[in-house]
Amino acid sequence: MSNALKELGAHIEAKRPDCVLSWDVTRGELNVTVALPNIVGLVEFLKTDATCRFTTLVDITGVDYPERAKRFDVVYHFLSMYQNQRIRLRVACREEDMVPSITGIHPSANWFEREVFDMFGILFTGHPDLRRILTDYGFRGYPLRKDFPTTGYTEVRYDEVQKRVVYEPVSLVQEYRQFDFMSPWEGAEYILPGDEKTEDAK
Repeated sequence: MSNALKELGAHIEAKRPDCVLSWDVTRGELNVTVALPNIVGLVEFLKTDATCRFTTLVDITGVDYPERAKRFDVVYHFLSMYQNQRIRLRVACREEDMVPSITGIHPSANWFEREVFDMFGILFTGHPDLRRILTDYGFRGYPLRKDFPTTGYTEVRYDEVQKRVVYEPVSLVQEYRQFDFMSPWEGAEYILPGDEKTEDAK
């Protein structure tokens, strides 16, 4: 399988050198780094080329690297049921960059791209309906960015007095608990019904 993936990587690079920045086979998977402006062209090639035939889009996700100038990676996973192979495409982009949408080639990319926008704030040009899909329309921030606080900025709850849903700034009502990480078998002094029998036996 590794040799077949290496041949496939060399084939893709030879046919589309304008798109492929680099490629490698790691842990039995072909990974291709793609130039941002040419992602649509490569995805179309992978779908129609007789050697590739990656017709199934499995997933699109993002990865946040805050320390990099090109902060985000948009990662695409494709499956070729004809060749029984998988491929991972990776596109690096800055926070202000716009990634070309692949919905024209794979309509199933619609919700995937909306999710990446919702969670990371990455914009896709040419998307037919780019809006939040998992969070509320008024949600502030992007939850999967590394700098997003784990508590969020606002909390939503139903107010019995006002008889409606209200949004409030997050406030922690208790101090963080302290854990001593002691095993419950060592640290706990549980006295259960029947334990007194062992004492009597001694």
